[in-house]
Parts: sequence; C-alpha cells; structure tokens
Amino acid sequence: MNKKLSTSALAKVKGVETKALFTTLKQAGYVVWHDASWHLTDTGYRFGGEYIDSEKFGRFIVWPEKLLIDDALITDKALTATQLGEHFDLPAKKINLLLSELGWIQRDEVNWLVTDIGLRSGAQQRHDKTKQVQFVVWHPSILRNARLKQTVIEFKGEDAEAHSTEKSFSSFRQKFVAKHRTLDGHYVRSKAELIIDNWLYMAGVVHAYQRQLPIEEDVISDFYLPSGKVYLQFWGSDSGPEDSKLIERTRQLYHEHNLQLIELFPEDIDQLNDILPKKLKNYGIKAY
Repeated sequence: MNKKLSTSALAKVKGVETKALFTTLKQAGYVVWHDASWHLTDTGYRFGGEYIDSEKFGRFIVWPEKLLIDDALITDKALTATQLGEHFDLPAKKINLLLSELGWIQRDEVNWLVTDIGLRSGAQQRHDKTKQVQFVVWHPSILRNARLKQTVIEFKGEDAEAHSTEKSFSSFRQKFVAKHRTLDGHYVRSKAELIIDNWLYMAGVVHAYQRQLPIEEDVISDFYLPSGKVYLQFWGSDSGPEDSKLIERTRQLYHEHNLQLIELFPEDIDQLNDILPKKLKNYGIKAY
C-alpha cells in the first residue's frame, strides 16, 4: 500500500513551505479554497489525493508520498463564464445554464453560487465588490472535462452519439431496447419506467431521461429533475429486480460525489401517488 502524507508532511518531504505547496496544488487544479477550507477536485483525486477524517484534526487531505504535480496544469488563470462561452462558441448566459443543469452551480436572486460537485470540477467562488454580486470562475482544466463537453455537444445538437459511452456501470442496461413511448415522447426501456415518466409529466415535473451523471465516471441515471438537482433511479426492469451489487456500487458513487438521489423499486410503482410527492418535496419540487 502506498504511503500517503498530509499536505504539511508532504511539504517537508519536498522541502517547501506548506502554504507554497497548497498554492502550487491550487494552481494545478488539484484543490480549491472555499468556506475557509481546502477541497479536493476530480483532478486531485485522479493524482491520488483523498480525505482522511480524524477525531483530533478533523477532515484533511492526504497525498501519495511521491505525488506527481503536472506542470502543464499549473496556472494562475481562471476562466469566467464569458471565456468558457468563447471557447465553446456559446453566450455566457447559456454556459451558466448548462453548468447549472449539470449541478455545478446554482442561482439565487442575483448570484451564481458554486455547489459541492462544482468544487470537485474546479470551480471557485468570486465576489464582484463593485457590482455586489457573486459569480463562479473555473480552472482551465475544465475545458477538457468530458461531461461539460458532452453537454455542450448535446445542447448544440451536434453528433452526440459519437461521444456516447459503452463503459458505464449502467451500460449493460442499455442492451434493453427503449420501445415504450411515454406521453411526453420519451422512449423508455420498461413498463415501470413508462409509468414513472408519465407520472412526472402529468404532475408537471420537468425531467430528463437517461441523463449522464456530471462526474468523470460513465454512469447514467434513469431520470434527472433539474429543478431540484436530484436524480431518480428505478432499480428494476421488465425482467426483474436490479443486481444488488450494482445498486450498492452506484449508490456509493452518488454519495462520494454529493449527488442527490431518489430511489424507486418495483414494489413502489403501484404507489407512486403516495410515495413520489413526499420524496420530491424533500428537494423543493412540487408535484401537482
């Protein structure tokens, strides 16, 4: 097992000040500073960073003793929504809406605010003192983020199929033909999904079907409800219940990435009128 060190211990090994190492890690997009603490990004996880919870010291980040810091990623530059828009040939407002749909930022009356999963994607909260508003900027590595690029491609109506994946935990489920047509025009794989989709549509709940999770892993959720930033997963098919190991593995991914999840099982389908309104209410979604 590779030994992992706290940032301060790693700084001693490297012969640098802890503050200087944190600055370098931030410039490389491995961590971001938010609410008076350091947060790991997906890039940081990819290079071996992880959290440790200690009764004495609380939560802190540890790194491989021989941590590789990619010099090509180091920069003081942060990209605004306008600059992202210039790269993807979209207006800044559209970029913010796409980032919001991914769940990486959220809007209050006047501000764009970073979410927990946004922090993992390299977001940084900023404050415009002149305009008295908050906004979000991004480490340049976001330009290579597969989920963002896929979302832009789908939004612009470009060849999304060429960028689809067959490597997801859910990929074997895609072998089932989506042959059931719902009231709102979706084609779903099972009668249970048809009932769920029709229920959401008739209840006035905006939803997407077969939505890729906004994370690096290739995982698809059955439904996404953007107004509550919550995913809805039905654990079953016309042929029977879902594999329990797959359920636990997928649940763990939702938990690790702080993604909100509503779960439904075959025995719930006949009770949606009693079950779903209560579950949706927990995420601020009203079902009429």
